[in-house]
Amino acid sequence: MSDALFSGTPVTLTDMLQARENRSSLQRELLAADEKATLLVATMNIPGPVKNSVPLTAVFEELITEIEEAVKELIPLANLYRSLETGPEYYLVLPTDPYELKRMMVQIETHHPYGRLVDLDVLAKTQDQLLPISRTEIGLPTRSCYVCEQDAKVCGRSRTHSVADMQQQIRKIIQERVKE
Repeated sequence: MSDALFSGTPVTLTDMLQARENRSSLQRELLAADEKATLLVATMNIPGPVKNSVPLTAVFEELITEIEEAVKELIPLANLYRSLETGPEYYLVLPTDPYELKRMMVQIETHHPYGRLVDLDVLAKTQDQLLPISRTEIGLPTRSCYVCEQDAKVCGRSRTHSVADMQQQIRKIIQERVKE
């Protein structure tokens, strides 16, 4: 699996920036239908030029199953899955409180064996602005780094770890789950 994990189509920084812009546009569109709805956006958190592969898609789909199980009491207003070279994306619009949904998603990020590999962003709409709900807003610490357990954003901004080191940690996370 190690060889297949990061064997996919490499993407460029330009590709990633365009994907981010496309996600932002889609987020606005999905929340435009119902001002009181909450949007969940799931994306993989994979460093390096390859953002999608067969094994990464399998990991992502397992996490989608976990998400859908967590919110099974709610009737989705919209549900969209996209498998892109820039990484898989999953959107779920729900009639629920954004802070409660964020708490549920943090449980998945924290307790599911693959939870560290996915970003489960929760957004609400306030007037014409998209409001992301952060972990700190619900009294929780920020996410930790794959490699050293420090604040992930600090390590990411300062490029504390090499892509190879982070990918090795991802391999380890996935291999541990496969052994279960």
